[in-house]
Amino acid sequence: MVNIKQNKMYRYLLLLTISSTLGLEVWLTLFNNFAVETIKLEGNHIGIIQSIREIPGFLTFLIVFALLLIREHRLCSLSVLILGIGIAATGLFPSYSGLACTTLAMSLGYHYFFAVSDSLTLQYFDKNTSPLILGKLYSMGAATNIGAGILIFFLAPLLSFTHMFMIFGCLIGAAGFWGLFQDPTQKDIPPQRTKMIIRKKYRLYYFLTFMAGARRQIFMAFAIFLMVKKFDISVREVTTLFVVGNVMDYFMCPIIGKWIIKFGERKMLSLEYFGLIFIFLAYATAQSRWLIMALYLLDQFFYNFCIAIQTYFQKVGNPKDIASSVSISFSINHIAAVVLPAIGGALWMIDYRIPFVCGAVFSLVSLIAVQKIKTVKDPGPEDRILDCP
Repeated sequence: MVNIKQNKMYRYLLLLTISSTLGLEVWLTLFNNFAVETIKLEGNHIGIIQSIREIPGFLTFLIVFALLLIREHRLCSLSVLILGIGIAATGLFPSYSGLACTTLAMSLGYHYFFAVSDSLTLQYFDKNTSPLILGKLYSMGAATNIGAGILIFFLAPLLSFTHMFMIFGCLIGAAGFWGLFQDPTQKDIPPQRTKMIIRKKYRLYYFLTFMAGARRQIFMAFAIFLMVKKFDISVREVTTLFVVGNVMDYFMCPIIGKWIIKFGERKMLSLEYFGLIFIFLAYATAQSRWLIMALYLLDQFFYNFCIAIQTYFQKVGNPKDIASSVSISFSINHIAAVVLPAIGGALWMIDYRIPFVCGAVFSLVSLIAVQKIKTVKDPGPEDRILDCP
């Protein structure tokens, strides 16, 4: 057993993952209340901004070309730096257009970081270890978000949105700046192809990634907005909900990684999609603020099963295709994500239940598709499971 603490890439990704997940958590916690209370936005505005937020995700295929100019681990750090700058600037521009621009900057950093981070994890850790590493990184990100949620809970009555965005944005940017001067790489890692690669044998991976983006954006764009708009949930209540969700993630993400190793990707993803069908339908019909918050927690729990999509690709993909294929998969994930929030916002104005019914349909389609995953045998005794503390 090898102690993962001694792996420089793990330590590097851990700090930057904590920083980037903190950034998204702060943005998600404050965004809807900032948009409704300060800027007075409506559902159609939220849909447009959420679509703008996904444009950088759609453009992650450009990472392949960026790697011609900058090494992959440094692109990780630069992305976190941009994320911090975008969040710090959010409260300085309290208008529809200002929020759209700062959202674009924040999202560019966030999406590019996670595309490169997933790529590095799959390159530097073997098939029996990567689910554990991904689970641990998600878990530690959740632990940091718990602290952030508690801070926001107590800071919200004392500080303005502008000050909270600025404080957290500067902290995140500092972590990205630090990472620019680190080098956690190893020389024995297979060199990545620096060109776009789309292979027929990866088509199921592409499709599952596409559907995951479609379903997830309905949740991201409208679940929390539903709480604020229809059930008048305050920023402190949203923060409390996020803290509870992150406590759950902290304990469950490493367990989910172990379940993927034990039960396989097909069973885990089937459980996720089956559960999401009922969760989306419940969103459309719920009349209780307590039920809607419980649904949010269940949705967040199942979201962590998406680790299995990446580990499935690791089992069927060529090691030299990882950087290119992961960046392309992020773009595929965001094809629907770019347009669905805007369409969903328009449908919301007709009946708020329509986007959630669509989410249930997408989950059903994914459940059918995931049955095509074939059981992949363990690659052999040479793969070791590292000790994740």
